[in-house]
Amino acid sequence: MNRNEFDAYCKTLPATTNVIQWGNASVWKVGGKIFAICSGWGEGTHEKFSFKCSDISYSLLIQQDGVIPAPYLARAKWVQREDDSSISDDDLKAYISAAHEIVARKLSKRLQKDLGLAD
Repeated sequence: MNRNEFDAYCKTLPATTNVIQWGNASVWKVGGKIFAICSGWGEGTHEKFSFKCSDISYSLLIQQDGVIPAPYLARAKWVQREDDSSISDDDLKAYISAAHEIVARKLSKRLQKDLGLAD
């Protein structure tokens, strides 16, 4: 997955917004809260993908080669895919969707409703 594919996928998720910040990182938010980032943070110049995950996913993912606790965000259970051999693009999309859901569920019920995320 490259940055354009990442951005295109994140754009398909409900009620998302995108900003470019922190050294040209593509930061995706739902309800003003970040759920996924494409950045150049870390070693090398290639694109790296970071996302929020569940406690269980976090524990499992950081044990895989090519996945690390995300810089600046690890304490909040974020991981960063360092290379495309560690998590397939299809799995990465599934994790990004899950990250979107995790963050959206933490929004206030009113905001969820206003964004069309709740019944």
